Amino acid sequence: MPVLHNKIDNRVLKQQAIQEGTTRTTISFYKYFKITNPQEFRDFLYKNLFEMKVFGRIYIAKEGINAQISVLDVEEFQSFLNTIPELQHVRLNISAADVLKENNTDVANSFWVLKIKVRDKIVADGLDNDDYLFNQVGQYVNASQMNNMLHNNDAIVIDMRNHYEYEVGHFKNAIEIPSDTFRDQLPMAVDLMKGQESKNIIMYCTGGIRCEKASAYMLQNGFKNVYHLEGGIINYAKEIAENNLPSEFIGKNFVFDNRLGERITEDVIANCHQCGNACDVHVNCANSGCHLLFIQCEACATKFNYCCSNTCKDFIALPEEEQKELRKGVDKGRNIFNKSIRRKITK
Repeated sequence: MPVLHNKIDNRVLKQQAIQEGTTRTTISFYKYFKITNPQEFRDFLYKNLFEMKVFGRIYIAKEGINAQISVLDVEEFQSFLNTIPELQHVRLNISAADVLKENNTDVANSFWVLKIKVRDKIVADGLDNDDYLFNQVGQYVNASQMNNMLHNNDAIVIDMRNHYEYEVGHFKNAIEIPSDTFRDQLPMAVDLMKGQESKNIIMYCTGGIRCEKASAYMLQNGFKNVYHLEGGIINYAKEIAENNLPSEFIGKNFVFDNRLGERITEDVIANCHQCGNACDVHVNCANSGCHLLFIQCEACATKFNYCCSNTCKDFIALPEEEQKELRKGVDKGRNIFNKSIRRKITK
């Protein structure tokens, strides 16, 4: 059976989504459960979600599902998930903008096409055995409990996200695990916490999927009191808004869609990677042969024509055919501004 997929150009889909003019809700969710035939499950989901005009990015693996999507009708979508036994009443993380009633009809802000892919893992972790994930994970904490534990001197808070996520927003006094990949962070977190096996360790991430797996890994490695934030920062923002709680998270929450961030508090704790002024706006370099993810203020966007450097600025000024020729054979890979590489992007 051929793989079900969309045949319309993404640019056309984006324009159609904008013209549609309907309000959509951005949602993320995940669930660890055993899937015997991921490809079959993937095609079942694609057929049904395509008919419901769900947009977004979903990963399927033998270990479960990881989804970031936008939907027209949350109740209809939840009802569909409830027909799947393993996904009945799964927690849906509603975006902060939707919770705060700041959503608008520009649906292209998050997603405008449906992509469902089969992967080896829903979160790349470098581990060989995932059986423990289904029966031994850390204890969930909600927003109120998180706030209370953050004021406990015995609690250690660990951020299980990448450096570029931590840079624009994080919980107060949270420890950053300085790595670009989750698979590297897991053993690094264990090494960093050696000697603290009896302390209360609270782990968090964007939507909960990484810190849930990390909490299981910590327990396997001898840590006794491991907690993780239920639903991650996305659900935390929802709960503090609904319950009028103070935010212990400062700044912006990086999200993995076209928006690249949701503001949680007005604090701007990062800096433009080009001029150093206060800024927390992530962009991708306008040179598609580079596509570097970095932080850029409005003044530098104007100065560099939305590029990361003068080199890229000069490149996009070339005729399109010449650009295509020069890009041939170039692998831009996972191009993210990395402070460990210390690339001088303004050259």
